[in-house]
Amino acid sequence: QVQLAESGGGSVQAGGSLTLSCAASGRTFSRYALGWFRQAPGKDREFVALISGNGENNYYAAPVRGRFTISRDSAKNTVYLQMRSLKREDTANYYCAASTLWTVDAVNYDYWGLGTQVTVSS
Repeated sequence: QVQLAESGGGSVQAGGSLTLSCAASGRTFSRYALGWFRQAPGKDREFVALISGNGENNYYAAPVRGRFTISRDSAKNTVYLQMRSLKREDTANYYCAASTLWTVDAVNYDYWGLGTQVTVSS
């Protein structure tokens, strides 16, 4: 069982930066790949970034590649999403999720946080 809690969302102007955190409970944290997803009003939930259980591998969706960085601190059971050069289209509710699979498909994620809102204004 894994419980996830996101934090760090907020409002920022276009071109600015934010860092999201996802704190996980559970002693088996390293077994899970951790993914970030986002959902804007009226749109489907979409994959953003993924990091492996040992933190050595990561993968990004094309729209955020080069601007977002995912990392994890196993000692703190926390995953981070550093977001730079934010655009209005990055506005969404951001969720972290855990999966035993290396996958970008949300249906394969077993545990989800409640989300944190990111709003980017021009």
